[in-house]
Amino acid sequence: MEAISIRKLTKVYKEKVVVDNLSLNINEGDFFALLGFNGAGKTTTIKMLSGLVNPTSGDAFIYDKSIINQMDDIKEIINISPQETAVAPNLTVYENLVFIAEVYGFSKELAKEKAVDMMTKFNILNRSKDKAKKLSGGLMRRLSIAMALISEPKILFLDEPTLGLDVRARRELWHILNELKGKITVILTTHYLDEVEALADKIAIIDKGKLKIIGSLEELKIKTKLERLEEIFLSLTEGEAIL
Repeated sequence: MEAISIRKLTKVYKEKVVVDNLSLNINEGDFFALLGFNGAGKTTTIKMLSGLVNPTSGDAFIYDKSIINQMDDIKEIINISPQETAVAPNLTVYENLVFIAEVYGFSKELAKEKAVDMMTKFNILNRSKDKAKKLSGGLMRRLSIAMALISEPKILFLDEPTLGLDVRARRELWHILNELKGKITVILTTHYLDEVEALADKIAIIDKGKLKIIGSLEELKIKTKLERLEEIFLSLTEGEAIL
């Protein structure tokens, strides 16, 4: 079943085409990676799909609902962990989670239960009383993703989740994210090739707003006749599209 169907999605800022006639499908339960250099259009695509930015033209359907005129319905089944970690720095880890759960309509008691559950899953229960501003970058990202998941979305957008983290923190977060596979649909934007190899079921490479190739890593290797993701990525960001 398709979770997301993107059809000729385009975004233009002051005559600069940031996303250019993007069309692709994402299946339910996929861990789907959008790979590209900085400025390739990854974040803008996520912002359009999550209702933060209106497209210039085209449309996308999330569980058959249009981002143009049914975004209120879509927002009930999606959530996003943005590049800029969306936590309240002066609230504790526990307070951040309870607050977000209540925002999404859970009762006070259920919000508390869900907060403990999320802290357990993300291995931050021992930091529950710490203010968010005291957390390391890696723990801050864990909290941000836990806050995005506490609403029980069908689709989670992760925008550069490990940007700026050290190697150990990145690997720890990968382990947690791998456990989401098959449970919900995850759309990951990143420019880290090793992150894509570690996490993604399907990969779309975009360059200057255009889709260059899409498929599993093995499918990409067959299509390009190249063996390494780095080779595939560099060849397609300099050459012609292979769709």
